[in-house]
Amino acid sequence: MIRTTIGVALAATVSVGAAFAGSHVDKTGWPESFTVGTASQGGTYFAYGSGWANLVAEELGISGGGEVTGGPMQNMALVHTGDAAFGMTTMGPAAESLAGTNPIAPGLQMSNACAMFPMYQTPFSVTALASSGITSIAEIPDGAKIGFGPAGSTSDTYFPRMMETLGVNFERRNGGWTDLGGQLQDGLLDVIAFAAGVPVPAVSQLEVQTDVNIIEFTEEEQAKILESFPVSEFNIAASTYTTLEADARSVSMWNFAIANCDLPESFVEAVVDVVMSDNERMVGIHKAARSTLPENWDKNKVLMWHPGAAKWFKENAGADIPDDMIHGM
Repeated sequence: MIRTTIGVALAATVSVGAAFAGSHVDKTGWPESFTVGTASQGGTYFAYGSGWANLVAEELGISGGGEVTGGPMQNMALVHTGDAAFGMTTMGPAAESLAGTNPIAPGLQMSNACAMFPMYQTPFSVTALASSGITSIAEIPDGAKIGFGPAGSTSDTYFPRMMETLGVNFERRNGGWTDLGGQLQDGLLDVIAFAAGVPVPAVSQLEVQTDVNIIEFTEEEQAKILESFPVSEFNIAASTYTTLEADARSVSMWNFAIANCDLPESFVEAVVDVVMSDNERMVGIHKAARSTLPENWDKNKVLMWHPGAAKWFKENAGADIPDDMIHGM
């Protein structure tokens, strides 16, 4: 049942994922194929999502793959309506979608998208050229031109609001990471503010070409953001960038895989098992998966759990998920 492409080490044993594909499992209602809503090509979401989609398809013997989308907000809509079986979202867009403030369908409470498994954290990081003299958020000049990443992204949705909360006056700019990094280097931007997996390639590239300041939040700034937004404390490790001499205080937003709440319990349980039972294999797909660990189930404080996912985490991670957080209970 396990294909040779998975590797010699795995060929010696039958994985639990393969066991789920066995004949003893009730496959009533299982789809013949599935899609995972990701984001634009070239980003972490697309690589990570396509990777686990292909892994699940191979392990469970079902056709499936990643689909290019507009990212977390659109994924909530696609999964809610069932146009995609699975997707990936950050906790902020998830909360907005549940509240009916998703800009894709204002007023629609997208309550039919359920939590499936934890993925990884997206840190919020700020960079300026050293020559600018900007070493803190408070030193960002009035009317500064700030690049916030692609329009409609998690970064673009939340970072401008965070800056406003911290009293920063700015002109908003959007674009891809590499493009905005080039604009910063050319003096067309004062600051770039990205919510993205670290190291951000554009920042790493800047470090090679010029001197930069990677700006951390003060304790007070961090506390204010934690109070106002669905984020967690995060430290950008000093080893992330050559510029950093110590860990940099930041915040991050958790990313979760989501499933249409009406999918069969046994199917979602099997999918979760494939992804969560072999972290080394997931890290081979994308390094961000180092955080795709069973113990991180508790990072979901927003979405109802799919009953199949809740069953897996209760049985395999000792998860204490209350019934009122499980869809249909």
